[in-house]
Amino acid sequence: MSGFRGRDILSIRELSRADIDLVLKTARKMVPIALGKKVSRALEGKILSTLFYEPSTRTRLSFESAMARLGGRVLGFSSAEGTSVQKGETLADTIRMVEAYSDAIVLRHPQEGAARLAAEFSEKPVINAGDGAGQHPTQTLLDLYTIWDEKGGFDGRHVALIGDLKYGRTVHSLTYALAELGATLAFVSPPTLEMPREIVEHVKERGLSFRMAHRLEEVIREADVLYVTRIQKERFPDPQEYEKVAGSYRIDTDVLREAKRDLIIMHPLPRVMEIAADVDRTKHASYFKQAFNGVPVRMALLDLILGGS
Repeated sequence: MSGFRGRDILSIRELSRADIDLVLKTARKMVPIALGKKVSRALEGKILSTLFYEPSTRTRLSFESAMARLGGRVLGFSSAEGTSVQKGETLADTIRMVEAYSDAIVLRHPQEGAARLAAEFSEKPVINAGDGAGQHPTQTLLDLYTIWDEKGGFDGRHVALIGDLKYGRTVHSLTYALAELGATLAFVSPPTLEMPREIVEHVKERGLSFRMAHRLEEVIREADVLYVTRIQKERFPDPQEYEKVAGSYRIDTDVLREAKRDLIIMHPLPRVMEIAADVDRTKHASYFKQAFNGVPVRMALLDLILGGS
């Protein structure tokens, strides 16, 4: 059995290259089951708890779909309203209670470090589904799967990360992973939303080629992957600061005239105004496929952690 059995998934940085490789290869085998073309009962009798203290569509539903496709059951909540959290119950007590009802816990929480705290109080495996501006490892794994599946690998691939690089947890985790996997990186953001210095320093330490830019035009020609993110209004302490940078970048068919023919465009979704609707019809658009990939990737993780097939 793999080294995943019973393991917490809290940060992408705790996964080795071999771990990532195993998840990606297992996910590929899960695709026919995720599409409903094959049936699996690998996790029959297992129960997954999904505790979402923050709104989510794709992450929550894809975890539920993943568990159901493997024959397991799901219980949980999609908002703290109507739960004992509103009576003042601590996260630690909620976790202790929920672990008695289930075999694994998926947690999304607005506070950075919440998933690590939960893992300390739980004997059952905890999967971090996003904690504030911190980590979102399963999103990173599905992003990596999308690049791997579409591009065949990572070494030497030019990946441009665009938008809110300061508050965007998806780009933080993805940068750490791509730095380990040998990609060439470009960071494109408004001056006030640049990639945090410690992450840039990490990329430097890995000896990888990267560049920082404020204009999309500087990177569009050499990019193999454009990873576009929305400017996240909810993470801004000051609404006026948000207004200054909202709509800084917009990908449309005019911009793409400069791009490589086989460029893929990714986005963790939801999008607001960053990608024009006419891009959806181009061969560059990979974001809806990326969203689907959350199901086989999360199936792979659940299967490896809970010891299915």
